[in-house]
Amino acid sequence: MAKQDRAIRTRGAILTAAAKVFEEHGYQAATISEILSTAGVTKGALYFHFNSKEELAFGVLDAQHIQFAIPSRPCKLQELVDAAMLHAYRLQTDPMVRASVRLAMDQTATGLDRTGPFLRWSGITRELLAQAQAQGELLPQVVPDNSSDVFVGSFAGIQSMSQVLSGYQDLTGRVSELMRHLLPALAQPSVIASLRLSASRGAEVFEEVQDLMEEHRTPVSID
Repeated sequence: MAKQDRAIRTRGAILTAAAKVFEEHGYQAATISEILSTAGVTKGALYFHFNSKEELAFGVLDAQHIQFAIPSRPCKLQELVDAAMLHAYRLQTDPMVRASVRLAMDQTATGLDRTGPFLRWSGITRELLAQAQAQGELLPQVVPDNSSDVFVGSFAGIQSMSQVLSGYQDLTGRVSELMRHLLPALAQPSVIASLRLSASRGAEVFEEVQDLMEEHRTPVSID
């Protein structure tokens, strides 16, 4: 068991180091040697867990979807808002999530398949919009397949803008404002009036999820 725990810690240290290097330099300029130096592990230890720089990048890309699940809400649009606001809060506070987003948005990452995060977010959004539609939360003309891509694309654009202008410091406020602009095209007015859309919502959901994880003492995943 101790050996297994040590392997888990080593893998985590390597991913954390890779995230730091990818965030600072981007995928193309990052090198295995710098990741090794940052992690403080041997080449053998790294290649025991990851076969290549690309595999390391996939591990970092997956980081934004691991460990945190949005608690189920009676209102599925609130659940969607909470997912977006929690992600914004984690971008501000979690270096691994920042590195994951940096990789996903890195247009110079030649040869790296960056579709995973976009497809996962589109899938989550599509499912929640379909559930909201079934509950009568959406306007009659809304098509979840179309609206999910608009939602995710707008969300990605706001993240990029915030990164450039403030290093994500204003992101939760920008995402809150994005929700106020997008939701009238999707939701029944009576539903919008009941939603919690403040910039502090992400921090509130984060604390709620942390309490649930502490209560159950097991990792939670949104996959």
